[in-house]
Amino acid sequence: MPNSPTLFPAGHRPRVALTRRLPEEVERRMAELFDLAPRGEDTRLKPGEMVALMQASDVLVPTVTDRIDAAMMADAGDRLRLIANYGAGIDHIDVEAARARGIAVTNTPGVMTEDTADMALALILAVARRIPEGLAEMQAGNWNGWSPTALLGRRIGGRQLGILGMGRIGQAVARRARAFGMSVHYHNRRRLRPEIEEELGATWWDSLDRMLGHVDIVSVNAPHTPSTYHLLNARRLKLMKPTSVVVNTSRGEVIDENALTRMLRAGEIAGAGLDVFERGHEINPRLRALPNVVLLPHMGSATVEGRLEMGEKAIINIRTWADGHRPPDLVLPSML
Repeated sequence: MPNSPTLFPAGHRPRVALTRRLPEEVERRMAELFDLAPRGEDTRLKPGEMVALMQASDVLVPTVTDRIDAAMMADAGDRLRLIANYGAGIDHIDVEAARARGIAVTNTPGVMTEDTADMALALILAVARRIPEGLAEMQAGNWNGWSPTALLGRRIGGRQLGILGMGRIGQAVARRARAFGMSVHYHNRRRLRPEIEEELGATWWDSLDRMLGHVDIVSVNAPHTPSTYHLLNARRLKLMKPTSVVVNTSRGEVIDENALTRMLRAGEIAGAGLDVFERGHEINPRLRALPNVVLLPHMGSATVEGRLEMGEKAIINIRTWADGHRPPDLVLPSML
């Protein structure tokens, strides 16, 4: 990062380009502070369009839907100096390539923690209690009244929850799970401090394989990195109980989606709640057809409050960088 007091002369505002439409309040604030290039349509940019935007901007504000690789940055020229990601995940950005070209990368961590944890619990309840099936029956006008054996789900109180990835969101899920009477287990790269384990009532498993065979529900809260790609592969999914449920609100690539689909169809896993998918918005049609699966369109962080806080963090990162200082949410390769 440059150490100069400011990167721009007095009166000059950095050119900031958006790749998607952001909430009106966020765009208005950015336009007040920067030379903003907003999007007219909320559509995904093609690679060539993205490169052209990078060539004409000091700062790019992408989202999780934008793939920014080394080749694109090599074609972008020398003007771009900051990628201020609107979101916490940065697996869609080649951070190493950006660093090599002198491009800083920032993100917006922390603001989506509570919202995503809420969605994880919502998916657990929706799958365990078969809420979408009941909703579909009501909307179709097929309900003929209460029955002792209709749409029987599973109680979540007293069940064993296994959390894969015990960062901010994983810990927030654990707090909610305890309030519902669940026992909390977790697997993480590093064990939590004893006082945090005690607060969460969480049991650490150094072996993911052993934890998967023990728990009733698995909540995936791990980022997508080379080491977590297909972490829940076919072999590991087979270790789970036939009555178990998988919920994923982090990154679709962590689960082998084809293997999960086969096991759900065969009744080897009882159900799944997925807010993210291995191939983005391209959903396996076999997965979509299953009655024991709840699919959501990446809604985990979709609250008004969360989106505004993401925008505020992005603005702070841009302003701090433009003033010649280290942005508070600078992403380093060692953090990946």
